[in-house]
Amino acid sequence: MRIGELARRTGVSTRSLRYYEQHGLLRAHRSANGYRHYAEADVRLVSEIRALLSVGFTLEDTRPFVDCLRSGHDSGGSCPESMAVYQRKLAEIDDEIRLLLTRRAEVAAQLAGSCEGCFFRGDT
Repeated sequence: MRIGELARRTGVSTRSLRYYEQHGLLRAHRSANGYRHYAEADVRLVSEIRALLSVGFTLEDTRPFVDCLRSGHDSGGSCPESMAVYQRKLAEIDDEIRLLLTRRAEVAAQLAGSCEGCFFRGDT
C-alpha cells in the first residue's frame, strides 16, 4: 500500500510516517517511480507506535516494541526488551506521581497558612 493509504488506515499523517521511517521504525519499499510502498504488517507497527506515543513513551522507547512485532510476536510488549521499557516507564510515572503529591501538599499548606478556615478541593 502507498503512504496515503497507510496514513488513512492508521490515522497518522504522512509526515509522521516519513519521520518513523527516518528513525528506522518503519521500512518502505520504493517502486521504480520512487513511491513508498508498505506491507500490511506495517499497519500494526504504526498502530503500536501511535498507542505508545499517546501514553507518553518517546519515539526511541517504541523501538523494542516494533522489533518484537517484526520478529513475529503477536504483541509488541511480549519481548523482554519491551517489558524492560514498560517497567522503566512505570517507575518514571511513579516518580512523577510522588513529586506531584509533594508539590500538592506544599501548595495546600501554603493555602491553609494564608486562609484559615478556607475549604479547598481535596480537603479531608
